[in-house]
Amino acid sequence: MTAPFPTATITGYPRIGARREQKKALESFWAGRIDAEDFARSVHTLRIGTYHRLAQLGLREDYAIPASYSHYDHVLDTALTVGLIPSATTGTDFDLDEYFALARGTAQRSPLEMTKWFDTNYHYLVPEISDDTTFTAHPQHLLSLVSEAKTAGHLVRPVLVGPLTLLALTKPAPGTPTRPLDRLAELTDVYLDIIGVLAAAGVEWVQFDEPALVADIAGTSDHELAEAARRTYSTLASARTRPQLFVTTPYGSLREGLDGLAGSGIDALGVDLAASTRASDPDYASRLASAVPQQVRLVAGVVDGRNIWADDLRTSLEVLQGLGRESLSVSTSTSLLHVPYTVEQETSLPVDVASWLSFAEEKVTEVEALATAVTAGPDARIEAFNRADRARRTRAESARVNSPEVRERTTAAAGRDGFRTDFAHRRQAQDALGIPDLPTTTIGSFPQTAEVRRARADHRAGRLDDAAYAQAMRTEIDRVIELQEDLGLDVIVHGEPERNDMVQYFAENLDGFATTEHGWVQSYGSRCTRPPILFGDVSRPNPITVDWSAYTAQQTQKTVKGMLTGPVTILAWSFVRDDVPLRESADQIALALADEVADLEAAGIGVIQVDEPALRELLPLRESDRAEYLDWSVRSFRLVNAQVSPRTQIHTHLCYSEFGEIIDAINALDADVTSIEAARSRMEVLNDIADFGFERGIGPGVYDIHSPRVPTVPELVELIEAALKHVPPHRLWINPDCGLKTRGYAEVRASLANLVAARDQVVAAGLPTGAEAPESAVGVSG
Repeated sequence: MTAPFPTATITGYPRIGARREQKKALESFWAGRIDAEDFARSVHTLRIGTYHRLAQLGLREDYAIPASYSHYDHVLDTALTVGLIPSATTGTDFDLDEYFALARGTAQRSPLEMTKWFDTNYHYLVPEISDDTTFTAHPQHLLSLVSEAKTAGHLVRPVLVGPLTLLALTKPAPGTPTRPLDRLAELTDVYLDIIGVLAAAGVEWVQFDEPALVADIAGTSDHELAEAARRTYSTLASARTRPQLFVTTPYGSLREGLDGLAGSGIDALGVDLAASTRASDPDYASRLASAVPQQVRLVAGVVDGRNIWADDLRTSLEVLQGLGRESLSVSTSTSLLHVPYTVEQETSLPVDVASWLSFAEEKVTEVEALATAVTAGPDARIEAFNRADRARRTRAESARVNSPEVRERTTAAAGRDGFRTDFAHRRQAQDALGIPDLPTTTIGSFPQTAEVRRARADHRAGRLDDAAYAQAMRTEIDRVIELQEDLGLDVIVHGEPERNDMVQYFAENLDGFATTEHGWVQSYGSRCTRPPILFGDVSRPNPITVDWSAYTAQQTQKTVKGMLTGPVTILAWSFVRDDVPLRESADQIALALADEVADLEAAGIGVIQVDEPALRELLPLRESDRAEYLDWSVRSFRLVNAQVSPRTQIHTHLCYSEFGEIIDAINALDADVTSIEAARSRMEVLNDIADFGFERGIGPGVYDIHSPRVPTVPELVELIEAALKHVPPHRLWINPDCGLKTRGYAEVRASLANLVAARDQVVAAGLPTGAEAPESAVGVSG
């Protein structure tokens, strides 16, 4: 008899380990401290421990637990499983050397391009497809996960990125005219092969994640995606021998795709019914109730998988009951990949704030409580419902949350557009900085050594007093200054040794935020961050970066760049409030940062970079929602810099920004210089720059800092020369893709030395002249 779908489930779980066990295993393997067998044992122990813990938390039914583990990235895993990337599968698992070469590169080859997973801070590796790509099923890794779980006493669901989403995220190889989605029928045949193998192995449920169906995908209409979903899943559902099919649609609501997907013959449909989705699509629940046949299990994701506030269980129960279904399961809105493991590990959070929170473990218990309450009523899980009631009440009543002074200042700034003086005037005024053509600089951070991390930890623990800590940081700053001067960089930075993370550092110094000890979330591979928790109104009690930048300026004759994190990025990489609009929080943070900018300028810092690497990340998945977001997000950036002198040069930095999609907004940021990641994509963004007529300073990164390989001088010369075909020398900056925090000093020194040498070689060969007259700003007025 086929196993029924579980009444309580989740669609994914954190995979780094509650104490970052996977991160440590990965980095030990990469460093050669452990071999492949040791690595396999470490991650096997982590996976089995996760299954045991989830069962303890209430996911005891067969197939309630998804096998959502990945060594590095789930998109890479699926691409290998279906042969979209030539197979790195050997035996029962991936060939680790080939797998990590694709993810991280080697001295001889570049890694796959990386970008953001929908509107989250998770990064996925971007597969490429050419017309001669041949899809082939390689299900060994999935079978291995299922087998080891079964041996440990757990029947788990294999998880794959669905075929539509996989192709929607794939890019055509250079010179490939065919759209990836045009290969869908061929790819569907391979998915048929895979589910056939899984069925033969006794697997009764398989999960396909299809977030592309809740997004507007460039070059593809919602109608086309909806029809493609209907055809694809009708084909998979018609297979003679197959597991039952569970399709998830996280990060938003289905629109045109709902009817076709619900009627395609799939066995369970997972939908995002978190409060934010219900607010943006108020009719979604009622459309689901009428569109999804009773024979299809509706898996209602009412518990928010992306934020950390305790669920309002009574409201969620009303939503579930309002669906009017017997074939109903309770789940999270998205994978819990995006939240930390458990609040129980946190000992330094304010007690009241901690009581308002639910991390991954707590969300599993919320899912289980709701699933029980659907059939037995809330009294059956009264302790969970009472906790939820207390969290909601005490948070609403807390004096920590609201500041009348901050609200008054924010209201007063509501009518300001934040524009500075005309860009052409500013550019002329900034000539006094003496910055040459093709100036070299970095994005801000330098490698964080063990000594730096130890000094921060000792200071935090009280083992190092303030004076000794300040001296340790100054010693590291002196080292960074000396390195940059020796290399010949034109605009230098202090290296940010005092900063644990570019967002957390500011959160620790702004009122309205709380930070965690163990709230780690995977960003990509072994890279983890601890998103701060924005729980109240935001203000700056004291200067944050001024002393470090001022000290740097005193030690060098070079131009010094001050470094701040912008309001949108602070929001994007934090867990944000759900009781006020993001627009309001953005303005509060912007005004706090404006105070910092004013103090930096007063201290004589003539170049200030306000990083907004996450500007594209928060862009709504539906085009109809984007104009409003771009309006308030861009304006909040301008508020940070609105009062600075024309002589002060404002920079910004954007990561994985898919520049062309939001180039109007980037121009409207009104920054004097914008640096962007471009090395992995081989300067593809330059076409967007040229097509738009972007007339500001631009620094398309030439050194990919996400890979340990050192770029050669000829490689860098090629990228600089490619950039000069689109950008004149007086507007082109030469810089890495991103900050250097995660790299080691040996590779950084070698890479930056090559970067400067490449710039010098290009200059020696002769720069183009007369290609462009001095410009004025496009679409921006003072």
